[in-house]
Amino acid sequence: MEDILDSTNRKILHELATNARIPITELARKVGLSKTPVALRIKQMEQIGLITGYRAILSPLKLGLTHVTYIEVRLSDTRQKALEEFNAAVRAIPDIEECYMIAGGFDYLLKVRSRDMTDFRRIMAESISALPYIHATSSYVSMEAVVEQHWTAS
Repeated sequence: MEDILDSTNRKILHELATNARIPITELARKVGLSKTPVALRIKQMEQIGLITGYRAILSPLKLGLTHVTYIEVRLSDTRQKALEEFNAAVRAIPDIEECYMIAGGFDYLLKVRSRDMTDFRRIMAESISALPYIHATSSYVSMEAVVEQHWTAS
């Protein structure tokens, strides 16, 4: 992978992560190549799975999703079948922005965005509490996002 991630490809990735809609001509100018080699490099990075897609990044604040809560989840069963069922159920809940399996004092960490505390309580009652194998949860409300960014190749 290191041979693919030369300085030019890192520049291309950085520019695409900053603005995926950048015209290929402008991208080529910024990285110091012509259009064809840049297009070929992008195609190669897509084919090997380094670039997995392009999407619009929405503003949760403009969408009214100003309330962020992190939830520790402890499961009653951590055998493979239970983990697979839990994972599938979590993926089906659009209110869960992120979910990580954790090695530590609990099993999963969820990030939930909601409009307010009332909305969060509804999400907890209707969705999260209904997840399979839930033994216990602990919630932590975020007061302020100090750093919130998307990864870019530098």
